[in-house]
Amino acid sequence: MSYRKFSEEIKKGLPSSSYMFVSSGSFLLKEAVSLVKGLVPLEERDFNFHIFDLLATGNDGTPFEYIIDVLNTVPFFSGRKYVIIDNFQKITQKPLKKLEQYLADPAESSVMILLYGGSVKKTVADKLKGVKQIPLDIREKEIPSWLKERAASKGLEISDGAIDYLLGTIGPELGMLVSELDKFTSIGKAKIEKKDIVGITGGNRTYSPFDLVNAIRAKDTEKVFKIYRILSSTEEPYSLLGVLNWQFMQSATGKDTAEGRAYACRVFNALNEADLHIKSSGSPYPMELLLVKLLRIAQSANGKR
Repeated sequence: MSYRKFSEEIKKGLPSSSYMFVSSGSFLLKEAVSLVKGLVPLEERDFNFHIFDLLATGNDGTPFEYIIDVLNTVPFFSGRKYVIIDNFQKITQKPLKKLEQYLADPAESSVMILLYGGSVKKTVADKLKGVKQIPLDIREKEIPSWLKERAASKGLEISDGAIDYLLGTIGPELGMLVSELDKFTSIGKAKIEKKDIVGITGGNRTYSPFDLVNAIRAKDTEKVFKIYRILSSTEEPYSLLGVLNWQFMQSATGKDTAEGRAYACRVFNALNEADLHIKSSGSPYPMELLLVKLLRIAQSANGKR
């Protein structure tokens, strides 16, 4: 897991002089900032922790040369200085050239951290000699292990059943999962089981995404749209799409038959089409259309899955 590599570097205090953390989403990059900040004692943060946003520097007129000066300035106290450059994907050629010059002889007492959102351009990567690049993105199948590690960092143990319930209810949205995980610290138990979190996570819901998937499998059109109307009042379409994808992925596990593979292929094609529509158009995918497609797939399968 790439994130584990990041965690190991954090535990060692980021020993290299230059890093670039890369993620397709903002949550893990924001979390990286928080963890780097935690490496600096509170009384030293005004002097030894600096963060610059390339989107903001263009607005307030802060020259890139100033960031280089901060990197080269000897830190106060005896600790190291941590300098974060956010939204590095917005770097232009002139400041990139200045950074390339800095990397030829980086300051020994400073740690430079570049935060890059999206896929790294080769033209940029080629200029970053000596920068340790660490992808932060977590694949869906790695999320259970990541949640266990996250819980352990809070002194908690979370059961597999509890993790399955969380993922089945919320989906693979990391920010929301962490938000729910933070609630469990108030339970007062060292090990969190599914029964401990149903009330906290589910709240006053009449139905959960579990029920929606079960209704689709049961080919109960009326119930599917009844449940969807209730869930849509609290769930964003893309979030609900993520939950459906997770649920069907879990149900496909262990069903390695010709019928099962054919059914899973049709389901995931429909889910992928909805996902691509959202990413390419930027507009919500009509979830009702997706539900109709999933019902038709279930009906045509005739129970052979």
